[in-house]
Amino acid sequence: MSGRNTRMAQWLDYRVRVTISDARFDKYMNVVLADCEEFRKIKSKGRKDEEKEVKRTLGFVVLRGETIVSLMAEAPPPTGPKKPDIQPGPGRGQVAGRGMPAAPLSSAPAGLSGPVRGVGGPAAIQMQPKASAEGN
Repeated sequence: MSGRNTRMAQWLDYRVRVTISDARFDKYMNVVLADCEEFRKIKSKGRKDEEKEVKRTLGFVVLRGETIVSLMAEAPPPTGPKKPDIQPGPGRGQVAGRGMPAAPLSSAPAGLSGPVRGVGGPAAIQMQPKASAEGN
């Protein structure tokens, strides 16, 4: 079954011409056509030599696989608009910050920062060493 799908996948986005016969239906190889147009050859009643081709726009069509006689490419897939080449500039790429940082930068982990201010020992300014006024 996968071989069948890859053979049909080669025609994706191509402009194709499909020739069909009006039989009944099958179970598998259905074809979906977008922007479909029908070209029908009509024989005139008066002259047997003269054939007239009538064009009719159908749009989106699901076509049964058994009715397909031939399928051939008329044009390759359309190419998208080419993006202009951008000259690299100064700077650097950086990931945008989303949410909370992984680790707080300015504080110690919980439980290791010491007692809360006012509880326990003296303030940090009082713990600073002082220069003595006496000259030893």
